[in-house]
Amino acid sequence: MTTATGPVDAQVRAAIGIVATRFRAMEQQIIDGMTAGMLEIDHLDGDPVLVDLLRASVEGNITTINHVLANDIPIAHLQPTTAAVEYALRLAQRQVPSNSLMRAYRIGEYEYNRLGLEFLKELQLSEEVVIRAASELARIVFEYIDWISQYVFQAYEGERRRWIGAEGNVLSSTVNQLLDGDDEPGSYEIESFETETGYRLDRTHLALILWSSDPGVLLTEIDRAARSLVVALHSGAAPIITAVDRSTVWAWVPFGKRVPSVDSATVAGQVRLPAGLRLALGLPGAGVAGFRRSHQQARAAYDVATVVPRTEPVVVGYGDRGIAVVSVMARDLPSTRAWIRDMLGPLAADTPGAEVLRATLSVFLACGESHVRTAERMTLHRNTVKYRISKAMEALPRPGDRMDLALALTVCDHLGSEVLTP
Repeated sequence: MTTATGPVDAQVRAAIGIVATRFRAMEQQIIDGMTAGMLEIDHLDGDPVLVDLLRASVEGNITTINHVLANDIPIAHLQPTTAAVEYALRLAQRQVPSNSLMRAYRIGEYEYNRLGLEFLKELQLSEEVVIRAASELARIVFEYIDWISQYVFQAYEGERRRWIGAEGNVLSSTVNQLLDGDDEPGSYEIESFETETGYRLDRTHLALILWSSDPGVLLTEIDRAARSLVVALHSGAAPIITAVDRSTVWAWVPFGKRVPSVDSATVAGQVRLPAGLRLALGLPGAGVAGFRRSHQQARAAYDVATVVPRTEPVVVGYGDRGIAVVSVMARDLPSTRAWIRDMLGPLAADTPGAEVLRATLSVFLACGESHVRTAERMTLHRNTVKYRISKAMEALPRPGDRMDLALALTVCDHLGSEVLTP
């Protein structure tokens, strides 16, 4: 082997090909594991929309590297994946530090090489071939990460400069300082905020989050919709509206002594949002504490609404049934998923049949366990309701508390496949 370098090189290439095949066979598992590891990085967790985009970025990069290894594609011939670039742009718009993005790529490079070395060790090759194959694998992965990280970093920096120069950046910075500041800001901080924003804090505030999952919807359209919403709520005073990224707007609507009904059903009836837009509402709150708390509540409603990609309901409020509790449970999905399985057993299956039984049982509990009222609300025959309830109750692993059961069904309704059993 020491003199026959040609056969060794052939073995190295063959080993790299086998490793690429192993990577492709475990692609989804690897993507899930890497994404979970990257979510431990500061600033990269929290927002379900960003989490989904992070996973899409990881998937795009992993798929590309696997193709490079399997087909011996030169790095110079590659094009960056759309998801990787879009994720970098979104982080820049959210003012997430660039070192968080770079750390994610370093973690990905380490994890990919670690798995590749494990695969090579399983092939029972000579030590020389393993060393040379590992070296070749590390070289290819390094070149790819070096290339893609430079590309996305340039995209990040360009977007950051553009975003900083955009109208409203000073307003956004001022708002974030108040949200992240001391519990009891002094008179100077309050006066400075009111001077820079023209918005008084000694009122009752209603926080809103307006967003779109359709990339074709322009930020100007979202801003226009937010201002139309303020008019429909009859505030009588100017709101604060600030862009978080090109698809998300935060807003606060001020009210005096009289605060109108702002539950999601009422607001949905008052406002006709353009197609593709959704709205999350906090609850009205007074003073600086109310300004912050209402926003936290709107963020909680937004988090629940975006855990599972969907278009309905258009308006989601923190005061809606179950939203406050579900938003807390959504922060620890593995534990919530396990609890759902314990509570519902077969009813936790992500199947059409189980979904029908969950929906009927949920309405049944909400109607005071009345078959008649359940049938009326669901427009079903009473015997159909009785049959479904009987079947659902038989499927439950244990009777349990009715309140816990109702909560489990509500969590399933809001979080869907994220907590259900495939």
